[in-house]
Amino acid sequence: MPARGRRTAAGDRKALGALGEQAAAEWYEAHGYSVTDRNWRVREGELDLVLLATDGSIVFCEVKTRSSDRFGSPLEAVTPVKQRRLRTLAALWLAAHEGIGGAVRFDVAGVVLSSSGEPEVEVVQAGF
Repeated sequence: MPARGRRTAAGDRKALGALGEQAAAEWYEAHGYSVTDRNWRVREGELDLVLLATDGSIVFCEVKTRSSDRFGSPLEAVTPVKQRRLRTLAALWLAAHEGIGGAVRFDVAGVVLSSSGEPEVEVVQAGF
């Protein structure tokens, strides 16, 4: 029975993460960005969102979603180790997509579900 509970919890986390990524993508689109890639995966890891800004720059966004802020802001979850991994992944993405974009920026989107269940998005541009 415990293994089944873990699968449910993992499924819930995956659904929560997908909800947060969708909310962040909608936030960016409402602010004039184009979503270029979502959940881009390679052996080294995954990029949540890759966006094209109106000025032609590429934005790599790490999305962190929480069901509440009881255990701190989701923005606090992007550690220096995670930042290094994201920089490596961004370099791999750029190498795989030659000729796309100019300047590069790393954002962090924190998504917390409100008491009504609606996602509240906070984006820190150039977060690291």
